[in-house]
Amino acid sequence: MSPEALREIGWLLMLIPLGVVLGMGLFFASCAWRRASILRADKSAASLAALAYSAAARSCPFEQPNRWLAVKAAQSSIVQAALDLHGPTPCSWEEGLAEARENKVFISPPVSGWVLVVGPGLPEAAEDIDGCYHFLVNLSRKLGHVQFYSVNRALNHHCWALLEKGQIFRAYAWAEETLWNQGPRTAAEKELRLLCLAYGAEVDFSLREALGNNCERLNQLAARWSMDPAAMAPAMWRGRGIVGQFSHSKPH
Repeated sequence: MSPEALREIGWLLMLIPLGVVLGMGLFFASCAWRRASILRADKSAASLAALAYSAAARSCPFEQPNRWLAVKAAQSSIVQAALDLHGPTPCSWEEGLAEARENKVFISPPVSGWVLVVGPGLPEAAEDIDGCYHFLVNLSRKLGHVQFYSVNRALNHHCWALLEKGQIFRAYAWAEETLWNQGPRTAAEKELRLLCLAYGAEVDFSLREALGNNCERLNQLAARWSMDPAAMAPAMWRGRGIVGQFSHSKPH
């Protein structure tokens, strides 16, 4: 073989590694471009999902009620009759929640077997725990399964109660001290690590922080026991409820 042919073969052999390197470079560049495209698509999808969630949150009629009842009932009228409301008026969710002030309350249409009662007209456990107790017991005797929730996040005051046919299954209320602690702690309370102090228990700073966590997890407890009104899907805001006024300034 001539020297010229050998030189050409040598050059070709030298070009092979270069071609391999260039090919690998193009391959990795293609992979990087595809990954970047996927990430951009995922980011766009996430942005759209965030916008959709934000829009749904803004359109939700419930923000965060301070006090509400969850009653196992098939009709709003049954709850309205048990509460003995004056001037009951059929209304939409938005209208009812806007009208629920002072000693008025809004009774929702049934949602997944539950009727919600929302409004400042409901008793405040921190102000009158005995009145709250009698109100709930009397209501449960009429309606059966009744749940009550109350929260004041500024003061960390909170209360939850579950009753069946006038009997207290579980109740806890705290307002600078334990006002009500009745019945064994439920599985949901244990899972959420809700702090339930005994009567007369001393409260230091660390315990106050834990009691603040009770307020933040109250809605999660409601979701486990029945439903969280602040987490309702838009599809649930259908039907017409009732807005009305208690016979007296206090429902109890």
